[in-house]
Amino acid sequence: MVAVRSKALLFTPPQIEEAVAPTELLRPARKDALPEHTHYLDTGCDLHPSCLSCPLVRCRYDEPGGACRLLSEERDRTIIALQRERVPVSRIAARFGVSRRTVFRVLARARRKG
Repeated sequence: MVAVRSKALLFTPPQIEEAVAPTELLRPARKDALPEHTHYLDTGCDLHPSCLSCPLVRCRYDEPGGACRLLSEERDRTIIALQRERVPVSRIAARFGVSRRTVFRVLARARRKG
């Protein structure tokens, strides 16, 4: 999402101005807090055009490993299923465009998880 600053001014009642210093009203509560009264454009990412309607459970930017990990998890599940059907490793590697070593790594990781 992209933030676009609003030109609207912040107005506060006189009672609040007396109780709280004006600098405290403009300072965000946290370092990573987004400013209020800002319009956000839902620009999405290269996986989906809109963040609000994205089918992913977690945002690609919030997930460790990013989009590659999200996409490779589905590939890994398919590799494991094909191995259970006794498809040769070289065929699995050719199907997904990865090396045989990658297929063996996926299968070893699955064995460790149980």
